[in-house]
Amino acid sequence: MGVDTGIYKNIRELSEKYKDYTSELLSDIVKIPSFSGQEEAVIKKLEQLCTRAGFDEVYVDGLGNLVGRIGSGPKKIAFDAHIDTVTVGDPGQWKTDPFSGIITDELVLGRGSTDQKGGAAAMITAGRILKELDYTGRFTVFFTFTVMEEDCDGMCWKYLIEEEKLVPDFFVSTEPSSCNLYRGHRGRMEMKVKFRGISCHGSAPERGDSAAYKAARGALAVEKLNEDLKPDDENFLGKGTVVVSKMSAEGPSQCAVPDTAELYLDRRLTWGETQEIAVEQIKKIIPECEDVIVPYYDKTSWKGTVYGQELYFPTWKIEYDHPLVTSGVEGYRQLYQADVKVDKWTFSTNAVAVCGRYQIPTIGFGPGDENQAHAPNEVNRTDDLVKCSAFYAALVYSLEDML
Repeated sequence: MGVDTGIYKNIRELSEKYKDYTSELLSDIVKIPSFSGQEEAVIKKLEQLCTRAGFDEVYVDGLGNLVGRIGSGPKKIAFDAHIDTVTVGDPGQWKTDPFSGIITDELVLGRGSTDQKGGAAAMITAGRILKELDYTGRFTVFFTFTVMEEDCDGMCWKYLIEEEKLVPDFFVSTEPSSCNLYRGHRGRMEMKVKFRGISCHGSAPERGDSAAYKAARGALAVEKLNEDLKPDDENFLGKGTVVVSKMSAEGPSQCAVPDTAELYLDRRLTWGETQEIAVEQIKKIIPECEDVIVPYYDKTSWKGTVYGQELYFPTWKIEYDHPLVTSGVEGYRQLYQADVKVDKWTFSTNAVAVCGRYQIPTIGFGPGDENQAHAPNEVNRTDDLVKCSAFYAALVYSLEDML
């Protein structure tokens, strides 16, 4: 027996009723700075907000992620928002206080309003809607407010899955997607390319072997590799990319030939490209390099937990006809009598772990636009918050109807 289609009308009406509530939720958490590793205050605020919204269970895990639960069905679905943000950057580029949380008729202003606290606010409202509808279906619905994503995408979910044993059957990232439905994005990795030379006095450079020049030739080889990289066979995710993001050279003094140098690379990986492939490409095009290393990230969380992983984040996608995608399409259609655009992200999200590493079916749907991420004068649309809170609640019903 299918879901009563009247439920979608109820969900839409409740999401519109709670428009101001959702905007105020976002404003409240934007006002609390929460840079990676410094999220304690906003986590505690979100814990209060989830409790007031009537969640069945709210707790903080060992890393410092906040987990809210509604329902107790045999299947598990998780909606995720990372609640750490990048820093402000140049304050002079901001027209208003980055942590003002100002609400206008159409917008909520401030750092994190789109990346990615807007998704968090819509998730809380979705939970409140599910409670008001007395949801008791086949799903246990988890809402996760995760930490340290800006530093290390997906590590928070590596912790949840491997240490907390929270393994959902389905996953929804609420990163900004302009309220389109996303089914994949490129992976990424970071690499250090190391060079060694022989120093000598700068007055006679021919006596030495400059590591700086080796690195410079390496940087030009990387530029050429970026031009030569190809898109995936489906041409859905597009081509991989590689760029030199940092470059350094050191020697005994300012009057000496450098004996060490390093390139730092940002590599974006399309479908079929892996860590091993990317490392071997660099070794091949830069034979002068001494080594190519994938760095390891480990940082202490706000809760005092040290956790880490290599800076490799696998590519992911699911097929257009996957039940999670079709359920999202149908849920949106039931809510708005319109078709939702199915697409992909340009940037990276926590899905690199959940789907890329653990192959858990994943989609994305979030308020706001990608180009607001990390930008000055960041804003999110209040109408997007309404649409997302409705979509998250509706997806639980439409997915149940598909299974």
